[in-house]
Amino acid sequence: MADAISTPASSGSASPPATAAPAATASGALKLQVSDLHVTYRGRGGDDVEAVRGVSFDIPDKPGKGEIVVFLGPSGCGKSTILKTVAGLLPPTRGQVLIEGHPVTGPGADRGMVFQQYTSFGWLTVQENVEYGLRLRGVPKEERRAQAHKILERVGLLQFARSYPKELSGGMKQRVAIARTLINRPALLLMDEPFGALDPQTRWEMQGMLIDISHREDNTILFVTHDVSEAVYLADTVYVLSRRPARILHRMDIPGFEERSLSLKASPQFREAEERLLQLLYAPTVTPVKDQTPPAPTTSATGK
Repeated sequence: MADAISTPASSGSASPPATAAPAATASGALKLQVSDLHVTYRGRGGDDVEAVRGVSFDIPDKPGKGEIVVFLGPSGCGKSTILKTVAGLLPPTRGQVLIEGHPVTGPGADRGMVFQQYTSFGWLTVQENVEYGLRLRGVPKEERRAQAHKILERVGLLQFARSYPKELSGGMKQRVAIARTLINRPALLLMDEPFGALDPQTRWEMQGMLIDISHREDNTILFVTHDVSEAVYLADTVYVLSRRPARILHRMDIPGFEERSLSLKASPQFREAEERLLQLLYAPTVTPVKDQTPPAPTTSATGK
């Protein structure tokens, strides 16, 4: 089992030129490149809110291998703002977001987002909700149905295909949202504290399902949470963020645990990773340095 590796990884004043191309990596091109990201928006009271300051990170493309990248930080620190900027829902004040080398200028089919709030259409059945994006794209009915059944089976909802959202539990509603997003085959799956409102048992079940999906669907997942245990359980890589405005303080690779079960959370390796993240999360604030993808560690962390 690999050791957890922690490195400082945040951005400073230096920024790459706006036309900078994504750097090559040992495994190929970058899936996502965020360079010197600053986001300031107008708050409800009319004041400018600086939510993100100088954030930079790279996520390499790993074909045939799912990956979960977690952003961990205090509530209200700007984690969701980073996700919404990658989604194209918020424009950056400064900096650049590239997906597979292409600048993000707005929402696109290459990204799918799952929110904490349940977002299903109440007047549509589970299957109709899942088919919705395909219907907008003009996919024929029989093909929509076949794809929806396949995705619903993978998330454990096929038997509820004809049910309506009001008939489902909270965890099942989130499964619908995940299925509706996955069916469009996005390059990036963006998840904004999607399990935050669930009870502990359902939350653990959903975490296990997400890990399984990341492998089966070959997904790159960006996941926002303020729960340290959830970060360790899900992540291949964790970025620890400062209080608002969000800056990346540390990057930590999580060991590739061989088995996922409730007993894992009591294991020494899991507890060690939790303790290290807690130390990083609550350490005195330091002046961040420019984020860089760290050099390969002497003991490399394996993926999940």
